[in-house]
Amino acid sequence: MDHVAEAQKTDLMTATCHVLNEQSKHPEARGDFSILLYHIVIGCKFVCTAVHKAGLAKLIGLAGETNVQGEEQKKLDVLSNQVFVKALVSSGRTCILVSEEDEEAIFVEPSKCGRYCVVFDPLDGSSNIDCGVSVGTIFGIYLVKDKDKPTLDDILQPGKNMLAAGYCMYGSSCTLVLSTGNGVNGFTLDPSLGEFILTHPNIKIPRKGKIYSINEGNAKYWDKPTARYVDKCKFPRDGSSPKSLRYIGSMVADVHRTLLYGGTFLYPADTKSPNGKLRVLYEVFPMSYLMEQAGGQAFTGKQRALDLVPKEIHERSPIFLGSYDDIEEIKSLYVAAAEQK
Repeated sequence: MDHVAEAQKTDLMTATCHVLNEQSKHPEARGDFSILLYHIVIGCKFVCTAVHKAGLAKLIGLAGETNVQGEEQKKLDVLSNQVFVKALVSSGRTCILVSEEDEEAIFVEPSKCGRYCVVFDPLDGSSNIDCGVSVGTIFGIYLVKDKDKPTLDDILQPGKNMLAAGYCMYGSSCTLVLSTGNGVNGFTLDPSLGEFILTHPNIKIPRKGKIYSINEGNAKYWDKPTARYVDKCKFPRDGSSPKSLRYIGSMVADVHRTLLYGGTFLYPADTKSPNGKLRVLYEVFPMSYLMEQAGGQAFTGKQRALDLVPKEIHERSPIFLGSYDDIEEIKSLYVAAAEQK
């Protein structure tokens, strides 16, 4: 898709107007969902400003604590988490929040309780902050069954039950990518207006890509299907050109490139991390949701990623996501490996 040409057709459609237009298609809608998304956008704008000022404001470096994942928390990690928790609670539309940075789920007090559950990674890729690499926020939204009696079961649902998912990437520009179940749209923050403007309408991932993205430093730990796929990328047997390797190490940045250019993003299980490394609720599910909405696929090595039913809020999973045909190839390698056992 020629995104430059498409951008000329957007007529300065903002993220807020886009959400309101989507709301108008549902006469029964009360506006709660739109208000929640508005507060998520506010949080993204705040974190974007903090990321761009990080060096000057002395927000880079370690905060002196570790999070529930055992990772050293960066100062911006802590700040970003506080910003999103406050933004979501103050919306008055949430009842349960799950953050990568908090060990337990946050149950919103009844006076501010709403109908939605939000799972989020407030600052994905934060180990790259100090060297200026793109980082981002990832989020997913569920509808609670009974807002007067919210439980963890409202969060521990398969990803296919999500109402919406998205991410905001803080890099050379600030880009918000969002799906509310009706395709994927990308918005770029115009600093002069303070608004996210629709610049990538109706994103569709190419059916097949020329890029693969994986941490090759873990090659000695991979299972056979992953090793065979990467080998085929480097040394194709059909006479085609080898695929290019691109790996940033920030999931938001790697998935964003994959979404626009096609190809695959892989973080497999291996002998070092047999359950995978990426978290199901706020990394695997939102990115898989976006990938499927854009016409791609997401696979865990055993099943469709969005069919997975998590048992814990910080559960991990392997993930292979990207162009439809490329993921089909990976799936066939896992089927062949299972048949050989």
